[in-house]
Amino acid sequence: MSALALPRFGMFPRGHLTELRVDVQLRPDDLDAELDKLHGRINSPSDPLHRMVSIPSPLPGLVFRYRKADGEHYVYVQDVARRRLAGYTVFNRLVELDRRADRYLRAPHSRYAPAYQRRGIATAVYEWGLNSGLCLISGPRQSQGAHALWMTLAKRHPLGYVDLRDKVLRLLGDELDQPVLMGDLYTRMLLLGKGWTFEHLMADTGCSRYR
Repeated sequence: MSALALPRFGMFPRGHLTELRVDVQLRPDDLDAELDKLHGRINSPSDPLHRMVSIPSPLPGLVFRYRKADGEHYVYVQDVARRRLAGYTVFNRLVELDRRADRYLRAPHSRYAPAYQRRGIATAVYEWGLNSGLCLISGPRQSQGAHALWMTLAKRHPLGYVDLRDKVLRLLGDELDQPVLMGDLYTRMLLLGKGWTFEHLMADTGCSRYR
């Protein structure tokens, strides 16, 4: 997984980690309205969103548009044939992190229209972020679909678990089998971006090992 030998809490299979804190989802009508408004802005020459750059997209017919603002990364996915916005992913900063960790960790949050879900779009966007060197940390709540996406990415990128409280990161390990830890709002998942090891990230963020 990395040059660092991670502590382990047993060998509970990752496939069983589905009883997670459930995120709040927008109603389809509300999401469609938001995406329509964003698409209008992207196509308005006077709007800052119109000046976004395109980044490589591995998905035919879909264009990835990118911008960065206040340290957060935004990727909007356009369906050029249907002239609509499929959705977007934001790699957010987390107020729970201290200044050192905030330099390196981002929490992805995605919103995609129902017709574009389960098509690997969010996975492709997360892969772009990870391959760009971003390290990703999960939020306090996560849907089963989001959890499955993280498990898919963990096949290609190192994954671990951390405890985040009082702006302090502690490394839990790469496996969990304690229900209290799995359900704890302080327990987060961590995916390493390209070029990172856990040893490197611990040194740069001040993260310590869980004891």
